[in-house]
Amino acid sequence: MEASAPGHAGTASNQPPEFAPRDLWTTDAPLREAVEREGAAAFCSHLATYGALAGDELYSLGFDANRDRPRLRTHDRFGERIDRVEFHPHYHELMRHAIAGGVTSLSWNDRRPGAHVARAALSYLHYQAESGTSCPLTMTHAAVPALRREPALAEWATKAAATVYDPADVPIARKRGVTIGMGMTEKQGGSDVRANLTRATPLGDDGGYVLSGHKWFFSAPMSDAFLVLAQAPGGLGCFLLPRWRPDGTRSGLRLMRLKDKLGDWSNASSEVEFDDAWALRIGEEGRGVPVIIEMVMLTRLDCMLGSSGLMRMALAQALHHARHRRTFGKRLVEHALMRNVLADLALEAEAALALSMRVARAVDAAPGDATEAAFARIATAVGKYWICKRTPGFVAEALECLGGNGYVEEALLARLYRQAPLNSIWEGSGNIQCLDVLRALGREPASGQALLAELDAASGLDQHLEAATAQLRALLAGPGNLPEAGARRLVAQLAMALQASVLLRAGSPAAGPFCRSRLGEGAGGAFGTLPADVGFSALLERVLP
Repeated sequence: MEASAPGHAGTASNQPPEFAPRDLWTTDAPLREAVEREGAAAFCSHLATYGALAGDELYSLGFDANRDRPRLRTHDRFGERIDRVEFHPHYHELMRHAIAGGVTSLSWNDRRPGAHVARAALSYLHYQAESGTSCPLTMTHAAVPALRREPALAEWATKAAATVYDPADVPIARKRGVTIGMGMTEKQGGSDVRANLTRATPLGDDGGYVLSGHKWFFSAPMSDAFLVLAQAPGGLGCFLLPRWRPDGTRSGLRLMRLKDKLGDWSNASSEVEFDDAWALRIGEEGRGVPVIIEMVMLTRLDCMLGSSGLMRMALAQALHHARHRRTFGKRLVEHALMRNVLADLALEAEAALALSMRVARAVDAAPGDATEAAFARIATAVGKYWICKRTPGFVAEALECLGGNGYVEEALLARLYRQAPLNSIWEGSGNIQCLDVLRALGREPASGQALLAELDAASGLDQHLEAATAQLRALLAGPGNLPEAGARRLVAQLAMALQASVLLRAGSPAAGPFCRSRLGEGAGGAFGTLPADVGFSALLERVLP
């Protein structure tokens, strides 16, 4: 048989090779530098192992986990209510690897300094390989501190922090590890959880309650238990609602339907009704929101990390394509304008990761350092707003680098594009984050002081940051007078200044171009508007050697 001629329909001429397998740790210089800089160098070996796994096996598993979406089975074949969500086996493999690797538990099981930073890096790596499983992973991780404070929930705390994934739908006594979901929002309230109508009726003095009502968004409904908000006699409370009662019977948890979502296809989200569902109180009645806020601080950090990971994978896919695709006689990456676009994306991705990892260090240090605690409190809201808000446009630009090849479902970019808006919505939309920043600045003076201290730490390193810091200092001098209508502009300025400060102190080659393009006069709104004298090659080499 004769060989096909170049360009024959049966050949794949001028197409890039497969992206994977690819080591997501060794090829990510900004990540390795951030881990060292933020105090987690002792964990590099563990992260290297997971980075290699994420860019190979986990990356491959993610395609089937998203292609075969979860399905709800409300009843078994005998007509018995089971309220079970079924997944492709590769979903369970992804969960097994992540939990064994410490994505849900490293922060709580390893007492060494830097554990939160290392765990943040694990989350960032996992999100690049497969995003949907990160929903139950982050909620399980964030629930552990609240569970540990309640003696009656010691078994739940221990098994939520275990490194064993056990998907069996059985009571906790028969499980080696558990996952935790959340149910906060209701049809009538959305982000206004104080408008919740679900009722919690106490059963006695043992902390038991029965819940009646609904949740409009019930995240990860296959979890073993859920943190939910409900109106108790003493006010809005937080409760742990297991799937099974202590006597081995099913709780009154009724999954009504799964949400047909834009993205996040591997993960299930549902609507639920509670029919005298048994639950245990966490904290005091009337103090449900403060309990949840502690969790939300951690899940919002994971939103930052997830969006940063999404940026990095989208950029890596675009750069990989551009290095192999030839147009008009040369490789796509050799065209000056394409290099500008890719380099600009590289600046954004590195800045997002740098701020996320800096916040992770603040979370790590917060128990013993009031300044770091104040910084973590407000920088999480600042970063969550800006990084997550930038991600959809970022991924769209990366997809455009592939042209039509990026717009088909066979390409990973299509999945990333559908996923991109999620973190900006989940755990409080953009407006909620900006209002939270204003609230912190007005009520907690230490928060504003911590922000300015972080900016001052880079004093004298860049004229653009100096000017931005002076402007922000003037604005923050009267936090009670900050207008709500200008909150987004203020938070965006804070976010870019904080990113610049971290990059400058790190000595990153991205720092100078970032400051010029984000803080300087005439900063462009679209990606690909960097000054022509920026060293594009050095920036791109940091993304993907």
